[in-house]
Amino acid sequence: MDFLFLADFSVVKPGIGLLFWTSIIFLFVWFFLGRMAFGPIQKALKDRENTIQDSLDEAKQAREEMSKLKAENESILAQAREERAAILKEAKDAKDSMINEAKVKAKEEAQKIVASAKVEIENQKNAAMMEVKNKAGMMALGIAEKIIKKQLIGDGEQEKFANSLVDEIKLN
Repeated sequence: MDFLFLADFSVVKPGIGLLFWTSIIFLFVWFFLGRMAFGPIQKALKDRENTIQDSLDEAKQAREEMSKLKAENESILAQAREERAAILKEAKDAKDSMINEAKVKAKEEAQKIVASAKVEIENQKNAAMMEVKNKAGMMALGIAEKIIKKQLIGDGEQEKFANSLVDEIKLN
């Protein structure tokens, strides 16, 4: 007979007993799942939502910090470029200044050397001229002495003239 009971069973036309027990089991399962499964699932979903929101906030904050760092890096880079340009300009100016200063010193030194050489040449020229004049004078005196000796030999008048010249020199 048990088979007859199952043959009479229809899902489309359920009996009152079936509806009653199905409803009680459903409510029991729903209550059990609500206590044991839905609460932890809902809590896990809420925790996951909070974690995702925190991660998004941290990512947004990290992006903002990165953009700030990028702006700072660009300003530092621009400042470094300006400093490099200033240092290069300063070095170029110093180089040009050193070159010009060296040229001026070299010209002054060359002028001093030329002036010193001219003075030395003039001194040596004057010394040579004096030496030539002294030698010429000595030669002239030697020649004059020989000529005078030759003419003075045996001539009494010339002796008197020479003595008068000597007296005259003593007077002056």
